[in-house]
Amino acid sequence: MHEKYVIKKDHLKSFLRKLSKEYRLVGPVRNRHGDTLFTVIDDLDGCELEMQEQPQNSIKQFLFPQQETLYMYEVNTRGYEFRPQEANFPPTIFFGVHACDMSAVLYMDVIFSRPSRDNFYLDKRKRSIFIGLNCNTVPSAKCFCNATSSGPFLEIGADLQMTDLGDRFFVETGRAQGDIIVDDWPQFFPLAKDKDIHVQYQKYLEARGTFKRQVHVDQAIKRLKNAEMPKAVWEKLSHRCQDCGGCAYVCPTCTCFTITDQPRSEQNGVRLRSWDACTFSGFTRMAGGHNPVEQKKQAIKHRFSHKLLYDVRKHGRPSCVGCGRCVGICFGGTDIVRFIDMACEGLV
Repeated sequence: MHEKYVIKKDHLKSFLRKLSKEYRLVGPVRNRHGDTLFTVIDDLDGCELEMQEQPQNSIKQFLFPQQETLYMYEVNTRGYEFRPQEANFPPTIFFGVHACDMSAVLYMDVIFSRPSRDNFYLDKRKRSIFIGLNCNTVPSAKCFCNATSSGPFLEIGADLQMTDLGDRFFVETGRAQGDIIVDDWPQFFPLAKDKDIHVQYQKYLEARGTFKRQVHVDQAIKRLKNAEMPKAVWEKLSHRCQDCGGCAYVCPTCTCFTITDQPRSEQNGVRLRSWDACTFSGFTRMAGGHNPVEQKKQAIKHRFSHKLLYDVRKHGRPSCVGCGRCVGICFGGTDIVRFIDMACEGLV
């Protein structure tokens, strides 16, 4: 992080209103049903910003949509001709992004840029600015970002990073675009005083001690690495999994997809990219109908091995960011925390 400022809470909506004239604004909004979701904000005065509760969805659906058109194609005398879909992603500010979700975006940056570049993702990423929000209130019972080193405070990734200090937010610039925003609207950002810096540091120290449960991610990683996982763990989890794919859909770091060509007429059509999940029955099915993977046991094994073993080997850290969304959505009891508990306690 670079410079340190504060912004009064009473001035926050005025600041966001200024930004919304130049950018599409996406933020955590509590809707009329009581759900908190990352939502495109068209009317700041008519919405309720939720600054503490984690949104039920993630940034993934904006940068890597559930379904998107990659190419348009035409059929002519030369065969099939494909042309990329024109980008229509407006410059966007993502406001109120918690540390776990910012960590997830950084993970997707790696996935979609190496070894080959995915310009459909990267074009959206280049047009995105992130205003992060550190978590210094009591986390929900589902959260365990402290165990994955992705929160509750994040020091890299966001353009601006905010910490709630009561009547004001402590603001740090983390990237060049954050410096530009502060320079454009200096009236909102007086420099932080020594007292502000001290209070923010105290919040940082206190935040890690507020988690309600211990999730031993490091121990589960070690057991997977040493091939010490009892087969009964996979068997029990596979019997409980309902193959709904809900965990992959709410997970901010699940990036598996499938490609389909969809005709619009005899002369043209579109190539679509859609989310996929390794627990779906057709995920590994081959063209002739054969499936080399024993669906139940091997699918759930692949999911957790990917999160806690393969990505650790390849990227040096797990791809789980401890957001706990899968804990909330899984009605079969096969979420990643259940797996980690079984792996560490030997429960079968």
